[in-house]
Amino acid sequence: MSRIGKKEIEIPKGVEVKVAGEALNVKGPKGALETPAHPKLTYEIDGSVVRVGRTDDSRLARAQHGLRRTLLANCIEGVTKGFSKTLEVIGVGYKVQVAGKAVVLNVGFSHPVEFPLPAGIEAKAEGNKLTISGIDKQLVGETAAQIRRVRPPEPFKGKGIKYDNEQIRRKAGKSGGKK
Repeated sequence: MSRIGKKEIEIPKGVEVKVAGEALNVKGPKGALETPAHPKLTYEIDGSVVRVGRTDDSRLARAQHGLRRTLLANCIEGVTKGFSKTLEVIGVGYKVQVAGKAVVLNVGFSHPVEFPLPAGIEAKAEGNKLTISGIDKQLVGETAAQIRRVRPPEPFKGKGIKYDNEQIRRKAGKSGGKK
């Protein structure tokens, strides 16, 4: 049995969870999200607790048990607290700014790179740090990864866009290996 799938999910006050056919709808103070339900799983909403169970012990049901419970827990956390990722822009002359619903990156190219933000995502720039936030965990992570891909950090000087908690493995340059 899945250890994660067996855990109950607490529903905070102000959050509403409904099973609607092939989807679970979650409404909260920050917005509404929807996650797909799986036919091999049962969803039991009992007061302020949701339990995810399996209809049988097939391989597919066991594989989906922990995954679908985690997706539902992420939806509940998203509509109450939200999710955020912080990126750092490192390099001489590199800067980041938010212009309306787009992020403008000056990261060493001959032109500024404009990255349009998807619906439901907000960005805030403070100095060389860019914070991406929203209620959908997958969308926040994917948006941050796409922005990082504009100029990934390089191993010699460490210039580029990196996550705030990311460690960049540095290499010695041409003359670093000679003695």
